[in-house]
Amino acid sequence: MKILVVGSGGREHALLWKLHRDAPSADFFVTRGNGGTGAFADHLPLDPGDVGGIARWADGAGIDLVVVGPEAPLADGLVDALRQRRVPAFGPTAEAAAIEASKVFSKDVMRQAGVPTAEYAVFTDAGAAAAHIRSLGAPIVVKASGLAAGKGAIVCDTEEDALRAVDAMLRRHDFGDAGQEVVIEEFMRGEELSVFALSDGRDVLLMTPSQDHKRVGEGDTGPNTGGMGAYAPVSLVDGDLMHRVREEILLPTLDEMRRRKRPFTGLLYAGLMLTEDGPRIVEFNCRFGDPETQAVLPLLASSLLEPMMAIARGGSARDLGLEWRPGAAVTTVLASGGYPAAYEKGREIHVPHDLEREDDLLLFHAGTVRRDGRLLTDGGRVLAVTGLGPDTAEAARRSAAGAERIDFEGRQFRRDIGWRELERAGAT
Repeated sequence: MKILVVGSGGREHALLWKLHRDAPSADFFVTRGNGGTGAFADHLPLDPGDVGGIARWADGAGIDLVVVGPEAPLADGLVDALRQRRVPAFGPTAEAAAIEASKVFSKDVMRQAGVPTAEYAVFTDAGAAAAHIRSLGAPIVVKASGLAAGKGAIVCDTEEDALRAVDAMLRRHDFGDAGQEVVIEEFMRGEELSVFALSDGRDVLLMTPSQDHKRVGEGDTGPNTGGMGAYAPVSLVDGDLMHRVREEILLPTLDEMRRRKRPFTGLLYAGLMLTEDGPRIVEFNCRFGDPETQAVLPLLASSLLEPMMAIARGGSARDLGLEWRPGAAVTTVLASGGYPAAYEKGREIHVPHDLEREDDLLLFHAGTVRRDGRLLTDGGRVLAVTGLGPDTAEAARRSAAGAERIDFEGRQFRRDIGWRELERAGAT
């Protein structure tokens, strides 16, 4: 069997790690890759955004399954191009990927499907957006409609913050094309939750829920990032809540996507807010989250490859199941100095040789590259250290201790990943 993973970040490293465990005799390939993926896959000199090049290569190489990690190639039609060549691909078509690529489209789907979400309004004119903000007050949420690498949603504590966000998107064009349309939403109170759903277009196979830490600073302070850490599972979640997520949010959304002749197959990510009135959607993504994937997949005891392959070949998820190992996982992200603002690349990374040989500790590479025998930083989020333990407290201790042992100039990471869960358990 030949498997290609598209992408080169921490999420893709985690996917390769898991799929290799499911099929150790398979041949694996990855586009570009990073400083850690070479342990599992051959690196291809293809950019993850090279839709035509990837489709031609996969066809010619006889690839049995393509797993697309990032959202941009999905929105650009990589799955469409692969299907035209009859190459099985796990992921949505470009039309279905609009559920993430356009927040305006996504909110309209939610409204038509009757899915609980925040009240919202859409603007292309900065003056009109500013007037709307002043009429509602703060806190309030300002979102760039298009893809913005996980940084397009800005939670604004004051009207001034919201007005600055609108100026950045609609006047200064800091977000490029992604910010040409702006969605302004009511602020929802509660805890956020990430739920991954393997979708065949009609039904879903739910994965264990996780919680992401978006803010760069401890105690969830500072600007939003692509994610500074995650943990799973989440004790707030029980079977009744997951049933509601499935029946009130995911299945109605899939029904509405089919009604629009945009059936969604692949990984549907539901970013939820657990409010006093129940779960409400913050956003949908069309792919695995990063860094939640690095926390969720190490807990998956059964095969990920089996349901992925079934869905990619047009099969049903209805009769499939997932099994989970007991305990918890906590992932700590090590980032470059200055991230999420400007940062420098090329800093040498020092990882203890025995780090990954320790029990229940995994290292996933994201923004790294190997050059002249050295491991160097090559991105904002550099590494993810996942600790596994019988409970969140022990997993968090192992994750933070592992992160502390890795060194590079400017290194930053949060030492409080999972703090809400630890407070609930009385472990802090």
